[in-house]
Amino acid sequence: MLLDAQRFATHFSGFVELAKAGSGPQVYLDSLEAKHALFARGAALRSLKAIEVLLEAVFPARRKLFPVFEALGADTVAIRVAALLQGDAPAERRIEAFGSALPLPEGDTREIRAARRKLEGAARDFAAELLHFSDPAVHPLATRWAGDAVREFAASEAVPDASEAREWLLERIAEHGIYRNRHWWADLVLATAYVGYFRAMTGGTLGSDFTRGATPEEQLRKILGIDAGRPGGRSRVKKAMAAH
Repeated sequence: MLLDAQRFATHFSGFVELAKAGSGPQVYLDSLEAKHALFARGAALRSLKAIEVLLEAVFPARRKLFPVFEALGADTVAIRVAALLQGDAPAERRIEAFGSALPLPEGDTREIRAARRKLEGAARDFAAELLHFSDPAVHPLATRWAGDAVREFAASEAVPDASEAREWLLERIAEHGIYRNRHWWADLVLATAYVGYFRAMTGGTLGSDFTRGATPEEQLRKILGIDAGRPGGRSRVKKAMAAH
């Protein structure tokens, strides 16, 4: 395996220290379990409201994808989500197919190309989270930021795929005597690694929106989609597509 155990130890300890400074690791585990329950219930997506509820819990997608799904209609989105979750093709191909089937902006201006790239990235992250949080024991977290995070463990330029990386992480976590909820621990260690990378580089896959979480804890919660909502339960999902 091309990943470094010492780097894992650094990021694992980083999460444990961050959690102990707050309410402890169990609060994060409970939040991820609650998100799993939400996605397991909501994956049928019978309405635009159901779509909005899930988008609210996917930080890279919550401000980008609703207008695209609204244009498709809830019934079509439900069919495509079913194909994503229940299809026979490898998970990566299903994630790619989900994004490629969306009605994205057409044209060759710089602004339209940039808008299309953002939507393609958000669609990939939403599809990856649908798979992972609907069945976390089977599907590793394969979002763009998780891929960036895996590179923080790499001992060389070669990086394993999401499934191989997750198996390696689960083995390292077990070496610390943790056997329950290891899939959530893997997510938390990956998120800790990404936050460290982001804060060091002041950039990364998610761009300037991510800096609105000023502390490492806020950013970790935001990247995992378990950050606190707005007062009164007001939606953070952006409904209108920006004009270009």
